[in-house]
Amino acid sequence: MYDEVELITAIITPFTAEDTIDYPALDSLTERLLAEGTQGFVIGGTTGESPTLTHEEKLALYAYFAAKVGTRGPVIANVGDNNTAQSVALAAEVSAIPGVDAILAVTPYYNKPSQKGMLAHFTAIADASAVPVMLYNIPGRSAVGLTNDSVVTLAQHPNINAVKQVTSIDDLAYLVDHTPADFAVYTGEDAQTLAAKAIGATGTISVAAHLYSPEMRDLFLAFHDGDLGKAGQLQRWLTPRMNTLFSYPSPAPVKAVLAEKGEVQNRTRLPILPLDEHETADVIAHLA
Repeated sequence: MYDEVELITAIITPFTAEDTIDYPALDSLTERLLAEGTQGFVIGGTTGESPTLTHEEKLALYAYFAAKVGTRGPVIANVGDNNTAQSVALAAEVSAIPGVDAILAVTPYYNKPSQKGMLAHFTAIADASAVPVMLYNIPGRSAVGLTNDSVVTLAQHPNINAVKQVTSIDDLAYLVDHTPADFAVYTGEDAQTLAAKAIGATGTISVAAHLYSPEMRDLFLAFHDGDLGKAGQLQRWLTPRMNTLFSYPSPAPVKAVLAEKGEVQNRTRLPILPLDEHETADVIAHLA
């Protein structure tokens, strides 16, 4: 599924003034990203403000988006929750949606389970899903993280075929070396893009791709062409801009910039606040 899929955008969920999902804006954004080099999508993830989407909104959004993208790239729909039973039920529902190619599940936040508890959590989700599962290991947000050994153990499950890893390059290298050849290892840290690719990771699941898909595509092409000078130059240019997109709680910065470009409305759902004019100007100045 992930062969040659290096750039996956964790796409935002645009909202209208009435606080409903802005499907026309999502359509336009999706088409632009595909044209500029995005090869797949995570929908309804952290960047998609999943904690504030209702159950009904998730099902409607995933069905709509999967039909929109079609066969143009993998669609990975988030079902993660810190309640295993809810994740299992949502995994069964979402994996039955035509066009959903995989599901994403995050390490259970707040509960702080043990490694054994997380192994049981992800196994239950994978057993319930009709499509493959991507692990989402992001201890900085969830307060717990899978150890490398736990990811390697879960990689043996026939229905777990990928991880979005947001830790260190050392961890990524270990997972590349110790998981099956067909297990996809993605960094979820934009600034690690080139380093992750250099140590054998599959690619990047990106927020910055909303703005920099062409540059990130060119980075991967330069890497494959053996032009490490160009790839390094692109990464050095991208890194401060990537970091700027996390200078305020995400996805507020990327939404503010897209709003300035006229692509979406500058709207988030609480507890994430949209950037005000001063904050937006600060972000745009740093991106420039």
